[in-house]
Amino acid sequence: MEMINDEFYMALALDMAERAQGQTGINPVVGCVVVKEGRIVGLGSHLKRGTGHAEVHALNMAGSDAEGSTVYVTLEPCSHYGKTPPCSERLIHEKVKRVIVCCEDPNPQVSGRGISMLRQQGIEVEVGVLRERGRRMNEKFIKYITTGLPFVTLKTATTLDGKIATRSGDSKWISNEPAREIVHALRHRHQGIMVGVETVIADNPELTTRLQVEGISPVRIVVDSKLRLPVGSKMVKDGLVPTWVLTTDEASTEAAERLEAYGVEIIRCGPGPRVDLLNALSKLGEREIGSILLEGGGTLNGAMLEARLVDRLLMFIAPKIVGGYDTPGSFRFEGVERMSQAIQLHQLEIEQVGDNISIGGIPVWPE
Repeated sequence: MEMINDEFYMALALDMAERAQGQTGINPVVGCVVVKEGRIVGLGSHLKRGTGHAEVHALNMAGSDAEGSTVYVTLEPCSHYGKTPPCSERLIHEKVKRVIVCCEDPNPQVSGRGISMLRQQGIEVEVGVLRERGRRMNEKFIKYITTGLPFVTLKTATTLDGKIATRSGDSKWISNEPAREIVHALRHRHQGIMVGVETVIADNPELTTRLQVEGISPVRIVVDSKLRLPVGSKMVKDGLVPTWVLTTDEASTEAAERLEAYGVEIIRCGPGPRVDLLNALSKLGEREIGSILLEGGGTLNGAMLEARLVDRLLMFIAPKIVGGYDTPGSFRFEGVERMSQAIQLHQLEIEQVGDNISIGGIPVWPE
């Protein structure tokens, strides 16, 4: 019975954490529930980087009921001083009885320390309740904190015959309105939105979230080896959110200065002739971009897949057939010789979205 109750309250803590997706920057989303004698006496979530952690909010709400309580938290309580004091010390100070942890802190420099600190003070600690759900929820943070590279979600929309545009280049709209609403929510949950310069030239997108929610607007990132980004494009001129351009060391200084005059940041990523994508992701990580939604065309999508730099893939499939001998597809790269060499999706998530189908999963490359 206790395990059932633990899973129930941890699920509630995970729900609390999910509400802050897109608001915490490179920090994880964390939820906390405080239970005393079968009553929920405190709830909290980490709402914004640099503000109070989930445990602090929940313990403040619990007040004197925190003593002798059971605390459910989705990530190991911190044990170090950062922008806020350690949560482990606060739990000890409040004399809680039990702490149930969903996931250990993935940061190799601090993992396990918070748990050890609590146990040394006689607090009962259990780890791993609904662990897989917790890791899925914070997969972006886990990738960033362990590698220094942003988590990359590749999103694409295609027709039944695998096309992302007609033979004339028209692509509005392949997916339906509900699918596009999901994409705007996805943008809100990532720190950067990445496209290739060909997409900007063809579609002149804004790449904004269009959601009336609090949080940090994702940076717009353009992969542009030769700095062909038009100064008249919306991403350059609208000033709504920052625009960064990933280019090569040999790209024109004059073109860079024209874009910089509009506030565009130029990031040079290796000698060329094409942008070194791993180098580019490393430099984005150095700028505290922990997650990217890739909305590229076939060439950029294919290059990122071929370089094994995609962490999750989401494809919307519309019940349309457009044909064409040379119409573009979602992934343009050399391809494999045998079906056994195909990139496969694991941990599939399949959903009907109106008359569209979404298929998501983790790409796995053959050995």
